[in-house]
Amino acid sequence: MLNELTITAGPAELAAEKPITVAILAMGGQGGGVLADWIVALAEQQGWVAQSTSVPGVAQRTGATIYYLELIKARPGIRPVLALMPTPGDVDLVVAAELMEAGRSVLRGLVTPDRTLLIASTHRSYAVGEKEKPGNGIGNPLVVVDATEFAAKKTIAFDMETLATRNGSVVSASLFGAVAASGRLPFDKAAFEATIKAGGKGIEPSLKAFNAAYDRTLKGANDTLSDKPVKRLDPLPASAGHPRLDALLQRIRTEFPPEAQAMLYAGVKKLTDFQDVAYAGAYLDRLGALLRADVAAGGGAHGHAFTVEAAKYLAIAMAYDDVIRVADLKIRGSRFERVRREVGAKADQLVYTTEFMHPRMEEVCGTLPKGLGQWIEDRPALFQWFDRRVNKGRRVRTGTLGWFMSLYALSSLKGLRPRSLRHAREVAHWEAWLAIALDTLPRNYDLAVEVIACRRLVKGYSDTHARGLSKFDRVLSSLPLLVTREDGAAWLRRLRQAALLDENGDALNGALATVATL
Repeated sequence: MLNELTITAGPAELAAEKPITVAILAMGGQGGGVLADWIVALAEQQGWVAQSTSVPGVAQRTGATIYYLELIKARPGIRPVLALMPTPGDVDLVVAAELMEAGRSVLRGLVTPDRTLLIASTHRSYAVGEKEKPGNGIGNPLVVVDATEFAAKKTIAFDMETLATRNGSVVSASLFGAVAASGRLPFDKAAFEATIKAGGKGIEPSLKAFNAAYDRTLKGANDTLSDKPVKRLDPLPASAGHPRLDALLQRIRTEFPPEAQAMLYAGVKKLTDFQDVAYAGAYLDRLGALLRADVAAGGGAHGHAFTVEAAKYLAIAMAYDDVIRVADLKIRGSRFERVRREVGAKADQLVYTTEFMHPRMEEVCGTLPKGLGQWIEDRPALFQWFDRRVNKGRRVRTGTLGWFMSLYALSSLKGLRPRSLRHAREVAHWEAWLAIALDTLPRNYDLAVEVIACRRLVKGYSDTHARGLSKFDRVLSSLPLLVTREDGAAWLRRLRQAALLDENGDALNGALATVATL
């Protein structure tokens, strides 16, 4: 957008002073355009000349855009000279609506230590490249923090997205508050607030978010970030409010070491939600046998690491993603509410969610009773005949009665899950996995713990699940070479990390070749 300046006819002297230059980096839906319009309106209301342009960015950043503004005080007979694009080393104020956008501003040279004030929200909106990694592809926030502290004259950074959400607004309002409190623009707070009020939409929540960010900025301290997400497990409660669940809690307290209790509680909650209380009880039965083997192998000296790791990954293995589970998650009221919050829907607005579902005949057979599903799979011609009719992409609108009831009916098959072909295969796989770990445990304790952690490679359903199983098998194929080595656990951990680096397994191929030379 370019705000045109009307210039009266006649000779005019060109302005010699430099304008205030502002660059705003934001992704689609973050209100970067709104923030730019607010700053333009604010300047013009105060008798300044303002010009703004916008440059679309790359699609991988969900429509990342740079909005560039130049502000200069209007003077009679003086014609301002304003640029359309930011020049590296010549930007006074950079506003980033997300942490990696702040990093992008540094890479583009917009942030310089001699003049630039950087205002950034520290929350993350993940790029496509981060999401598509099989493992943790999230960029390290500390790299950006270190770069901005070195590159900027001053940095104001805290989670403005969360602050805005708490006040019912969007991040642009919080960013506007931080700009006002920074003092970089020569306008008082009342002028900023008047600009929001003149907008006519969402005034009250925008003002709340503005004032919250204004006050937070005046405190002066930036958020402290970590390169690893903080994961906190719920402590074991005194009661779950149900006799059968309380019996499971009592088993956790009395049968398992304190180091494993929080993880076991998380596993029981997950499996009760996935299937039922009896299924969670079977999980504790299996963990009890693993704990006994752990103790026999001297696990107490290791903080029962084998049991703790097994408590995590056995719960994940037993709560596998099948068609029934996917249908159940897609029709939950909590999910509809979360979607409404994420899109900022108002109480009087309807929100329809369209899911893309692409079932294969493998998933259909997996949902059938074991005998019937196996019978169909053993007849390739029949299987292919069904697959040609099933294996098609579908766009499912879960807000419509027909599709909602279809998914509801599918999710109601939970009680039949233990007799399904998919369940039989999952049980066989996790029992084989645990048998390998138990066989390794007395010979190499640390390596056995890493064998348990390799279950992380198996996730999802359909093609994702098949690729995960393949990587899992290939990683554990190196076990005979590692079991007698003191550094065997470290090597298996490297293989697992390599398997998580890319979808095709190229990094794993190289790592396996290295292990073969040991």
